[in-house]
Order: sequence, then C-alpha cells, then structure tokens
Amino acid sequence: MTEINPVATVGRRRRGVSRPKKHSLRTDMTPMVDLGFILITFFVITVQLNKPVGMKLYMPKDGPPTTLGESGALTVLLDDEKIYYYHGSWKDASSRNEIYPTTLSEMTGLGKIIREKQKWLDVHDKKEGRIALMLLIKPTNKASYKTVIDALDETTINAVKKYTILPADIEEKAWLQQH
Repeated sequence: MTEINPVATVGRRRRGVSRPKKHSLRTDMTPMVDLGFILITFFVITVQLNKPVGMKLYMPKDGPPTTLGESGALTVLLDDEKIYYYHGSWKDASSRNEIYPTTLSEMTGLGKIIREKQKWLDVHDKKEGRIALMLLIKPTNKASYKTVIDALDETTINAVKKYTILPADIEEKAWLQQH
C-alpha cells in the first residue's frame, strides 16, 4: 500500500500567498514480497525437475548362438586395474600377440580405439560401415563396477549400436594373470 504523509513546509511565509502543501510518498513493499514468495513456492512445487534416466541394456534372446564376423569384432578385457583390447577372435589375436593395453580415456584410450575401428569399418565394410562394429566387453571378477560402467559410457559416447557384456573366457583370464 502507498500512503501519503503531509509534511509541513518550513521557511518564510508571505502574507496572502499560500503555498501548496508538499506530500511525501511511502510505499509498503510487504504485499509485493508476499506475492513474490507465493509465486516462487508455486513454481517450485509444480515444476517437474529432470528425472534420472537409466541406460537401456538390450540382452540377446535365448536360442542358438549367432556368428560374428571377425572384422567387426572389438573385444575389451577389463581386469582389476588393467584394460586390454584386441580385434577379431582370441585365437588369432593371441597367436599374433596383438593384445594391447589401453585406458578408459575418451581421447587417448578406449574412445580413440572405438573411433579408429569405426573409421576402418567405414572404409573396408561397404555393406554396413561403422554399424558392423560389435563391441564385446568382458569383465573379470576383479573388475570394478565403475570400470564396467565407464566402458558402457564409451559405447554411448561413440554411438556403438551393437555391444554386449560377456564373461571372460578361461584362456583370456589365464593370459590376464600372466600379464
């Protein structure tokens, strides 16, 4: 509310001349503050904030196993603190000693390897291109939950359409214990 308070004029007065009275304005801001808090309360209560969204994980149906082309396969072995990868089948990679260490870094680690494999498939696989990439994530019992989630995050960041989580084979576990 606004109220007007008359203020007495100070100074010299002349006879016969009347000056108009000066008034001061005082505005009461209490109703405005109340309205502001009511609006803030209304919007806080009615606005729906972002809900946490889980990552969808599609698992294959039970049935006969499907074959996987070796050119599109990229396997990631997750151990305690070590991460290794190889292309194609385990037998070929281990016989040629083409099992390489890596990290979960997006720029220099697993993310870079996935992007390089996608570029290679774009050039060499005219039929499917980068969609032919099948990422096989094989954690051991020593792998932490965070490491597995970080590997899954790399699949999402790099738009890998086909990936799966499998247990590591006996030969792979034995190789990891040696290295």
